[in-house]
Amino acid sequence: QVQLVESGGGLVQAGGSLRLSCTASSDTFSNYAMGWFRQAPGKEREFVAAFTGLVGSTSYADSVKGRFTISRDNVKNTVYLQMNNLRPEDTAVYYCAARKLHLSPWAREYDYWGQGTQVTVSS
Repeated sequence: QVQLVESGGGLVQAGGSLRLSCTASSDTFSNYAMGWFRQAPGKEREFVAAFTGLVGSTSYADSVKGRFTISRDNVKNTVYLQMNNLRPEDTAVYYCAARKLHLSPWAREYDYWGQGTQVTVSS
């Protein structure tokens, strides 16, 4: 069982930045692919970014490429999502998720989820 705890959400003006963190309770954190997803009111949960376990490759949704960066610190068991040039359409609850080794853009393929953190971008 892996527990995930997110932090770092908040209210920011358009064009601003936030950094989300997600800390995992696992002794084998480096073996897990970590993903970030988001869900806006009335919409389905959507993929944002993911970082595969061990090898270190990443993937991003087209809507955030060039603005968001996912990174991980395997010593601190933490994955980060640096969000720059935020837009009102980025407003959502952001969730981190974990699955063994291989990243995936599909929420249904992740085994563990955090509680979510709210990000609100004002225009």
